[in-house]
Amino acid sequence: MKLLRNWVNGILGFSLACFLVACDAPSVSTADSPTADAPDVGWPVYGGDAGGTRYSALADINRQNVGSLKVVWTYEHGDVAGKRLPADTKTAFQATPVLDNGTLYFCTPLNRLIALDAVTGAERWVYDAKPNLSGHAGTLKCRGVTLYHDTETTSIACATRVFMGTVDDRLVAVDALTGLACRDFGDNGAIDLKTGLGDVYPAETYPTSPPVIVAGNVIVGAYIADNVRTSAPGGVVRAFDAHTGKLNWAFDPVAPGAPTIEAAPDGSKQYHRGTPNAWSLFSVDVERGLVFLPFGGPSPDFFGGLRGDLGYYGSSVVALDGATGEVRWHFQTVHHDLWDYDLSAQPLLIDVPVGDKLVPAVVQATKTGFFFMLDRETGKPLFEVEERPVAQSDVPGEMSSLTQPFPTFPVPIYGAGLAAADAWGLTPIDRGWCRKRMEALRNEGMFTPPSLEGSFQYPGVGGGINWGSLAHDPARKLIVFADNNIGYRIRLVPQDERAAGAAALGQYDNAPMDGAPFFLQMEALVSPLGIPCTPPPWGSLRALDLTTGELVWQVPLGTLRDAGPVPLPVTVGLPAMGGPIVTAGGLVFIGATMDNYLRAFDIETGKMLWAARLPAGPQATPMTYRISGRQFVVIAAGGHATMNTSPGDSLIAFAL
Repeated sequence: MKLLRNWVNGILGFSLACFLVACDAPSVSTADSPTADAPDVGWPVYGGDAGGTRYSALADINRQNVGSLKVVWTYEHGDVAGKRLPADTKTAFQATPVLDNGTLYFCTPLNRLIALDAVTGAERWVYDAKPNLSGHAGTLKCRGVTLYHDTETTSIACATRVFMGTVDDRLVAVDALTGLACRDFGDNGAIDLKTGLGDVYPAETYPTSPPVIVAGNVIVGAYIADNVRTSAPGGVVRAFDAHTGKLNWAFDPVAPGAPTIEAAPDGSKQYHRGTPNAWSLFSVDVERGLVFLPFGGPSPDFFGGLRGDLGYYGSSVVALDGATGEVRWHFQTVHHDLWDYDLSAQPLLIDVPVGDKLVPAVVQATKTGFFFMLDRETGKPLFEVEERPVAQSDVPGEMSSLTQPFPTFPVPIYGAGLAAADAWGLTPIDRGWCRKRMEALRNEGMFTPPSLEGSFQYPGVGGGINWGSLAHDPARKLIVFADNNIGYRIRLVPQDERAAGAAALGQYDNAPMDGAPFFLQMEALVSPLGIPCTPPPWGSLRALDLTTGELVWQVPLGTLRDAGPVPLPVTVGLPAMGGPIVTAGGLVFIGATMDNYLRAFDIETGKMLWAARLPAGPQATPMTYRISGRQFVVIAAGGHATMNTSPGDSLIAFAL
C-alpha cells in the first residue's frame, strides 16, 4: 500500500472542473427505535463468525430507517493524539472489535488492548503490551483480538481470555474481566513467537491478524516483510494450548518429505527459512475441526529462481486439522507466484449452490479478481478450473509456470488484462503519455512475468480483493466485496546496479531482495498529473450472485473529499483497505476507502442510502451488534499512514 502514495499525493494537482461525476448524497428517513426486550446479538469473532461471513441477522437498522443513524458515542484510544508514538512512527488503525458479555475488545496499533462498555463506550480497562519498537520502520498495525472461554479452569481470573499478537512478535493472553495478564499462559502471560525462527531483523515478522481457536488451541500465523531477503524467517503456523501456552503443533509449510531442521541447543524446534507465510485472517469449521489458512508466497515475491520446492504451499489455501496440525488438503491459486498475489482475503465458509443442492464450501477470493469455490472437505473445485498457458519469464535463472489456474465460475472480474490502447487519462496528452508508458512495458495479459526491461502488472499487488475479504448474504445468495483497480510497473534490476538505480530512479519503491541476483523496482503506474493510467473507478463495491456467477451491481467506492488539498465530494472510486459487512436489514456497511466516511448501501441495488463523516480514515472493517434492545454499528477511524489517509484514534458507534 505504500505504493499508492505515488499517485494519491498528486491526484488533485490538476483542475477537477471537467472531472465531475455523481456526488455522494445520503438520504434521511425516520423510524421507531427497536423495543428494549429484544434479545442481545453479538459479534464474537473478527469476521462475525468463525467462517468469516461478516453477516449479521439483525434488521433493526434497515433500508427504511438507516438514514436516521447518528453517532451515540466515540472513544479516543490516544496512540496518535496522546503522543505515545515515537518520532516518525507510522500506524494503521485497522481493528474490528469483538463483543462478549456486554464488552467490546479491540487493539490499537501500539498494542494497547482495550475493553469498553458496549452500550456507552465507557472505558473498562486498558492493557498495555509495551512492545519493543526498536528498529521498527514499517507501519504498526493490529487488526483484532480473539476471545477464548476456558472451560478447564475453576478460577474466575482468566476464565475468559483475550489473545493479541504484538508488533514485537509475541502472543499475549489477558483476563477479559480485569485486563490483567494471564500469568499461567506461556511466560507470565506471553509467548515469544521468534523462537525457532533463527535470525530475525527488527519488525521483520509479527502477527497482524488475530489468531483463531480450535480444539483448545490458539493458532497464529504472521506477517513477513516482503522482498527484504531470500533467507527471510519462515512462515510457520503454530498452535499453543490456550490455557498453558504449551506448543501443541507447528505447521512448517515445506513440501512433504523436506528434511527437518536440527533442534536448537536448548532443544527448541527450528523452522525452515524463506517459506510462504499466512499473514491474513484464518477461518474455522467448528463442526469439522478444520482451520483454513490463506498463504502468501516464498521470499522474495518477485524472483523465484532460488526457491527450489519452497513454493509447494505458496499462494494456496490450506486446510489443517485444528487438533493435530495435519494437512487435510491444499489448493494452489497461483503456481510459482512471481507477482505477490498472496491470498490476503479470509477464506469464506458458506454453503454454495451447485445444481439443486447446497454444498459446504470454501470460497477463496484473490488479488487477481478470481473466486475459487472449493469443496470444504476435499479441497476439490466445485466448478471447473482450467489450466491455461501464460507468458513465460525471460529473466536469467527464472523458470515460470507454464500454466495458471483460471476458474470458469464465477467469471473473473478483470477479464484477460489491460492493453496499452485502453490506457486512461484526464486529457489527451495525459492519456497519450500513459499509452506510451504501457507500450514500453512487457504486457501479455494477467501473469505477465517480471522482466529486466519492466513489466505491466494488472491487477496490482494491492488487489483486486485484499484482506477486506467477502461478506455473505445467505438469503439472497450474494457475496459483497470491495476491490482495487490499479496497474503497476515492476522491474528486476541486477544487484550491481542497485546503488545507481536507487539514485536515478528514486521515485520507485526499491526492494533489496538480498540474496537474489536482482533487486526490485516497483511503482503504481500513473500519469504526470498523478492519476492512475487504469480507467476509473480505481476502487469499487460489488455484489456477486452465487447462483448465476454474475455481478448484480457495481458502484464506485469513495470520493476525492479527503484525497488532496481541495475538499471535493466527487465520487470516482478510490482504493480501499478494509471490508464490508452485510445485515438482514438489507444493508451493506463499509468504510475502507480513502475518504473519511462510513457508508450504507442497499444490498439489492447498490444504491447508497446513508453516509456519515468520520474524523479520520476508516481503513478497517465495521461490526454490528444489539444490546439492551438497540442495534449499534461500530467502526475504527484512525487512518493508514502508508495510504496517506487522515490519522486518528477514534472508535465510533452509531445507532438509531
